[in-house]
Amino acid sequence: MTAISSLGYVKVAVADPDAWRTFAFDVIGFAEGSGPDPDAIYLRMDERVARMVLVPGDTDKVLAIGWEVRDHRALSEAREAVQKAGIAVTALTVAEADARSVEAAITFVDPSGTTVEVFHGPVLDHSPVVGKHGNRFVTDGLGLGHAVLPVPDLDVAFRFYTDVLGFLPRGAFRLPTPPEYGPMRIRFLGVNQRHHSLALIPSGGKEGSGLVHIMVEVDRLDDVGRALDRVNKAGYHLSSTLGRHTNDKMISFYVRTPGSWDLEFGTEGALVDETTYTAEEMTADSYWGHDWDRS
Repeated sequence: MTAISSLGYVKVAVADPDAWRTFAFDVIGFAEGSGPDPDAIYLRMDERVARMVLVPGDTDKVLAIGWEVRDHRALSEAREAVQKAGIAVTALTVAEADARSVEAAITFVDPSGTTVEVFHGPVLDHSPVVGKHGNRFVTDGLGLGHAVLPVPDLDVAFRFYTDVLGFLPRGAFRLPTPPEYGPMRIRFLGVNQRHHSLALIPSGGKEGSGLVHIMVEVDRLDDVGRALDRVNKAGYHLSSTLGRHTNDKMISFYVRTPGSWDLEFGTEGALVDETTYTAEEMTADSYWGHDWDRS
């Protein structure tokens, strides 16, 4: 099993914090977390003090993707592997680690330009997790959910995450591109039983927020339906209708956040038995539903 154990946290700059507060707490149902920055919005899902940290910025942009490892030895191994790949690594100071509510962390920029942080020793908040709508997020042993990142060179990014960081290939989806461009695929990567904690999609060189979407999972289908009702009632842009994916079996919908990326909200995600799993290629992204609005 890979040294990376889960997607720990995501830090994002947001241009409209007030809109995010309404979206995150009133519509989606995150609980309010805690942290040292009085201007930041801390989104809590479980005993971690925050799984998503939103900081005011001029534009909507991912600032860091935080991957968790078991302990200090695993963190040292990750640092050595990244350095061996020729990428500069910086250890966070005690103050910087405290600001992230972790014991220790390293940071570096992956080949696609995304700032990556690897950490161990998350600080826990043992008070009840109380969101406005009572939904319970599925995180235990699986992490925040998954992140989908746009990459300018899929092969380079895929090799980095698999060969250097030890992510496990969990299949692909071949995109309908003209033959002269050759085969292009979305690659799915796992680090635990969750089907994928990371997906890489060719960006075509387009600039953007650095995020395609983030997925969060809840434990009841009814909570997905209720969230969908709230999204529709509040008038948010539904990027995709309710559907069930073919690879991770997730029943979910996609909503455009106040930023320029989507939030996937789902349930019933499949758990992978790595002793018998083999990477596959999908020919459809969903069994039903997921009618996409690309506007």
